[in-house]
Amino acid sequence: MMKRWIVWMAAAIVVALIAAGAWRALSQRKIQQQALAAAAQPAAPVMEIAPSEIWPVRRLDLTLEVPVSGALRALQSATIKARIAGELQGLTLREGDTVRAGQEVAHIDPTESHARLRQAQQQADAARAQVAINQRQLDNNRALVDQGFISRTALETAQSSLQAAQSTYEAALAAADVAHKALVDTVLRSPINGQVAQRLVQNGERVALETRILEVVDLSRFEVEALLAPADAVAVRVGQTARLQIEGSSETLQASVARINPSAQAGSRAVPVYLLIHSTSPVLRQGLFVQGSLDAGASKRLAVPLEAVRTDKPAPYVQVAENNRVVHRHVQLGARSTVQGQTLVALEGLPEGALVLAGRVGTLPEGTALRLPSAAPAKP
Repeated sequence: MMKRWIVWMAAAIVVALIAAGAWRALSQRKIQQQALAAAAQPAAPVMEIAPSEIWPVRRLDLTLEVPVSGALRALQSATIKARIAGELQGLTLREGDTVRAGQEVAHIDPTESHARLRQAQQQADAARAQVAINQRQLDNNRALVDQGFISRTALETAQSSLQAAQSTYEAALAAADVAHKALVDTVLRSPINGQVAQRLVQNGERVALETRILEVVDLSRFEVEALLAPADAVAVRVGQTARLQIEGSSETLQASVARINPSAQAGSRAVPVYLLIHSTSPVLRQGLFVQGSLDAGASKRLAVPLEAVRTDKPAPYVQVAENNRVVHRHVQLGARSTVQGQTLVALEGLPEGALVLAGRVGTLPEGTALRLPSAAPAKP
């Protein structure tokens, strides 16, 4: 019995030694395979960054330029409408024709208005005659009351009849005035000096009340309504100057801030700013698109080149070098300024000294390894 137990123990020890050797061999083989796989796997690429491709964020004295754009709008314009219904006659003006303030541009057929005026005048004449009759009757009754031939009640009745006749006469006069005004309204006149921008009806058409006939614009003065972001509108003041250019033209227009809307628009929160154009150039036309920059004073701001700001995400961001890796940082943009031909933009969301990659580096995935210049990049 003792010998059998010794045999079993020896067999168990042998099996254990064999299993340990097999496990050690498998472990060494796995380590070798991992080493071979690591050696075969290519190393992560490292982006070499030149000194000119990095910008340290610093506070700069910027002449703030707020970008503005909008459509030219005549400071004075008018829509000539029909004041009464009827047939339109005498309209000869076309788009581009010049008109003067008070000039007759067309008229509505006055036949009906003349008839109504005559009717109202005749009713007024009849009411005036009735007033005269009642006045004579009152005078006669007053004499008879003094002589005691009639009672005072009859006198009071005559006075009431005279007052009623006078009221009827005054109402008839008012109706005659209304009829006269309707006759005057058959003549359509331009309220301003300017040029015809649009002709909306033709001669012979029967127009209704408030039908638009002509649109007239005064091309002597223009303004632009520019919508500014809340961050840009903070620095804008009445009287600041702007330089604008008409789309498709090299001519520069001088303008100034004439008014600032006290309310922001719902939804976009944009603030309307109105720029008065100081130019009488013959190329100015209502509706032309202009764009340019508004001088909003000077300030010391954190700034980066505008071309370094990327917009391929829902919010603007810049690529920053942190711990030799690319990190995307979202920023809030402010006013712009041109320094030595380069457009800089003020921003918030980055600390001073952050290293921003230039726009020409291209879009890099976050985490991309970087090899930065050995010397600190000089201030551009």
